[in-house]
Amino acid sequence: MRVLFVEDDRTTGEFVARGLSEEGHVVDRLEDGRDALAQAMAAPYDVMIVDRMLPGLDGLSLVKALRAAHCRVPALFLTSLGGLEDRIDGLRAGGDDYLVKPFAFGELSARLDALARRPPLQENETVLKAADVEMDLVRRTVTRAGRKVDLLPREFAILEHLMRRKGRVQTRTMLLENVWGITFDPMTNVVETHISRLRAKIDKPFDREVIVTVRGAGYKFEG
Repeated sequence: MRVLFVEDDRTTGEFVARGLSEEGHVVDRLEDGRDALAQAMAAPYDVMIVDRMLPGLDGLSLVKALRAAHCRVPALFLTSLGGLEDRIDGLRAGGDDYLVKPFAFGELSARLDALARRPPLQENETVLKAADVEMDLVRRTVTRAGRKVDLLPREFAILEHLMRRKGRVQTRTMLLENVWGITFDPMTNVVETHISRLRAKIDKPFDREVIVTVRGAGYKFEG
């Protein structure tokens, strides 16, 4: 997943960023709240980790500003402010989870995975539309530019996953977990094989690719 990590403590920042990177996540780390606000509005993220005490703009104000701008990326507060009122304030500001320092990295990682698994707000839609691709989730049909595209069930599931997260990079691990239900890496090229077959049907016959490889990160749907 792609993570925006906002932490001004250098030691904590480097420790967490390194651990998440080793797990295969793409981490953008910033130390200033105002810089983080601009970055979160400019680029798609799967989850945010936010310290409460930040220079420029504090963590509560950062998340409040994002929610006011209809940015719904899940936010986890990672902070030394651990009182009951502190936690209530964080959640009421728009935070989705709250973890108090000192913390175990394994718990942080598990909480991020749980946030990333939450369905997006449009999950109940029965028809997905992006670019010139239309997917009917009830009839299980796909068209592109008005032309029917016949997909196998796994190809359909991959395309649905990517379309629901349009513009957001989906790593190999995320696809394995969400499409195959596999929580470990089977050390095969199953993802790459299915992406290749999907592209042959959804991209190759048309003028423009909508499934894009992000080198060193994963894949995304560009609409």
